Amino acid sequence: MSASPPPSPAARSVPAAPEGRSPAPRRPALVVSLCLLAFALLTWQVVAGGPLRRADERAERALTGSRLPDRAAELLADLGNATVAVPVLVAVAAYTAWRARRGGTDRWWLPAAAGLLAMAAVPVLVVPLKVLVARTGPPGMAGDGYFPSGHTATAAVAYGAAALLLLPLLRGAYGRRELLIGCCLLNVAVGFGLVRRGYHWPLDVAASWCLSVALLQVVLVAVSRSTRRSSSRTPSR
Repeated sequence: MSASPPPSPAARSVPAAPEGRSPAPRRPALVVSLCLLAFALLTWQVVAGGPLRRADERAERALTGSRLPDRAAELLADLGNATVAVPVLVAVAAYTAWRARRGGTDRWWLPAAAGLLAMAAVPVLVVPLKVLVARTGPPGMAGDGYFPSGHTATAAVAYGAAALLLLPLLRGAYGRRELLIGCCLLNVAVGFGLVRRGYHWPLDVAASWCLSVALLQVVLVAVSRSTRRSSSRTPSR
């Protein structure tokens, strides 16, 4: 048998992904399915008064008795207001779209449009669910319609989408990791502030996180497709 010819230099040099590119999402449909399944489980427990709801009410009493000052908890909860979170996403979407268009990225508008679309989907999903579940609020809160938490979903989608849009602009895995960790900590702080101030039950917050992660998969796919299409047209050195 004759030895096969050595591969050409062009074949041997497989260009690596640019340092500032966002990784392609792995199985976004699976992530969405798991999030929706978790949301359905939480909703069933709240409606049926299952063990999770009883544990949820005990956890709410413990968290409201924490030593965090009311003023600090109120400040954290306010970060979930639409008047605070949505302008952050709009500013980041406008900036990243401008950078992508200036850099000649194909479909430069796609990630920003996906982020804004995910944000617009929050009230479309949350408001009917609040009406259907009609869960009463924690002690001291009048009326019903507290499940899922709209403030939590607003913060998670707005800050989460903003972080995903900024990922391709960061160089190095360390910066991207720190950005995602900071985004997660910010959303945990918002959820804790809402529960600490007695505005929501913990399950209200957890359910909104499930919906938000499912919505953010759309943004992640859009960011990945935009950056991959641009890098595929860049000639390898």
